[in-house]
Amino acid sequence: MAWTPAGVRELPTSGAVREAYADPSASLWVDVTHGDQALLDDLGGTLGIHPLVAEDILERNQRAKVERSGDALHIVMFALIYDGELEATEVDIVLGPRFLLTSHDTGWDPHELVNLRRGADAYLGEGADYLLWAIVDGLVDGYFPVFDRLGDEIDDLQDDVIRRPTTWIVERLFQVRRDLLMIRHAVSPQREIFNQLTNRDEPLVAAERILYFRDVYDHLIRLTDELDSYRELVTTTLDAYLSTVNNNLSDVMKRLTAVTVILAGVGAVAGIFGMSEAALALQFGEGAGFWFVSGLVVAMGAAAAYYFHRIGWL
Repeated sequence: MAWTPAGVRELPTSGAVREAYADPSASLWVDVTHGDQALLDDLGGTLGIHPLVAEDILERNQRAKVERSGDALHIVMFALIYDGELEATEVDIVLGPRFLLTSHDTGWDPHELVNLRRGADAYLGEGADYLLWAIVDGLVDGYFPVFDRLGDEIDDLQDDVIRRPTTWIVERLFQVRRDLLMIRHAVSPQREIFNQLTNRDEPLVAAERILYFRDVYDHLIRLTDELDSYRELVTTTLDAYLSTVNNNLSDVMKRLTAVTVILAGVGAVAGIFGMSEAALALQFGEGAGFWFVSGLVVAMGAAAAYYFHRIGWL
């Protein structure tokens, strides 16, 4: 897209970009949705992008950062999408004196950002730095729904730990921990990006835009604070799960101990007095002795069972 005082026009080819950029009154937004090296090399030659920046864009394995290369700023950010599983998409942005270049995978579309749904020409007409703010602000605002859904899932897992602790909960907790770690790697370094943009003299960013970028910086501070809270909640939930499992295991061991004591006592007495010699020794005769010992064994077992029931082991 090229904005000039005469109007706005699309730039479908690299040749159209070259022609539009030759007009000193034009401001350009070039959005590249695939890693075409030949196209990036052509655009780099037209817009004056450093070859190392083009190489970083093609590699798609950068961390969130801001770097100055010649007369341009290279900014790397991430778009987060959460639909049961977290997905992070690298977004490379190059800001120049009269242009803004964005490069990303096809799974993310900057035109779907809330700020750009009504068109990017209004922002581009105010300068490439204003369009940069519209994009990064939309990216950061998109983090809040992701955080809300993760927060709801953590709350549900906490309830499940109390009601019915299962191994599935542990698996999900570890998945949430991995998601939070991915978010931390994507979001936390972005604070430094906007710290630099708002606290350094940057000729590519107009003075009246600093307030806009500071607002984005404030949002990132809030998000990183929430991220730390979520990580603590996941750790606490995992500790609660382990405590619940240990308590359940303790209850089972109590019951097994009580049953063992009862059966061991019954078995010992029955083993001794179940012999015919024991019955004759008591001079009750074999039949009477048998029934006496049997009654005694049952009474002892019942007394032990009553005692363990009173102390809560049965």
